[in-house]
Amino acid sequence: MAETIATREAYGKALAEFGAKYENLVVLDADLANATKTDTFKKAFPDRHFDCGIAEANMMCVAAGLSTCGFIPFASTFAMFASGRAFEQVRNSIGYPHLNVKIGATHAGITVGEDGASHQCNEDIALMRTIPGMTIINPSDAVEARAAVEAAINHVGPVYMRFGRMAVPVINDKETYRFELGRGVKLAEGDDVTIVATGIMVEISLRARELLANEGISARVVNIHTIKPLDEELIIDSAKRTEAIVTAEEASIIGGLGGAVSELLSEKLPTPVVKLGINDVFGKSGPAKELLGVFGLTPENVAAKAKAAVALKK
Repeated sequence: MAETIATREAYGKALAEFGAKYENLVVLDADLANATKTDTFKKAFPDRHFDCGIAEANMMCVAAGLSTCGFIPFASTFAMFASGRAFEQVRNSIGYPHLNVKIGATHAGITVGEDGASHQCNEDIALMRTIPGMTIINPSDAVEARAAVEAAINHVGPVYMRFGRMAVPVINDKETYRFELGRGVKLAEGDDVTIVATGIMVEISLRARELLANEGISARVVNIHTIKPLDEELIIDSAKRTEAIVTAEEASIIGGLGGAVSELLSEKLPTPVVKLGINDVFGKSGPAKELLGVFGLTPENVAAKAKAAVALKK
């Protein structure tokens, strides 16, 4: 059985690991270091960790200031607060001057669980996509999360990184995995339909592929870890090959990965696209794994959406 690790855990460990390599890396948190796992960095580098209190908007401005002094700041808090409460500061103080600030947004999506709708941020990808020059990364597992942190460190410009609370299966090999910003990963080949997935939905989509294979349907699976900039070449190539697309994300289908893929293909290669995600509703309180079933984020539903996409072919 595959090892399971929450991507927020990998985020905290990666910060501590790379803190030794990059002496100008600093971490800010908003009174949530234990939950975001930045306390791992704090224990290793107490002089480079700053708790800004429950003042996320101020934290983003502090991070912006630090970035102008040669530091690489990672501003960390829950996704709801990073993208929602502090949106104006992220837009005007980080995005507009295109500063070198990294935002570590944990507890994203419905898998926050019992914290309920107020904390289940499904809108963050859509919000961050509207900020010019903002890079958006949504890793599929702990291995990819670690690699993404170093990629963000080496990228000059603002980065929004999305991490989850729930432990998820590790699907990538830590010895061989290579992360390239803006380049998706083709995990499985197929001829009938392409499943374009991000975050925790990548592993779920791989299981859906097995279900489809049992019914004689050949599915290509693509991992889009970088939602912005989008790997247009890979998505267009997949659309040409299979002529049907399913997008799968633990986020709102309005403005998220599904929106980005639909926008691309409607302009450059009209292709049937069926979107799977959170359908214009708020979350609910409950155990994370049960919520995945409630909202249809299951291998069975991915497979059903794939069959629906195949049926739309001309």
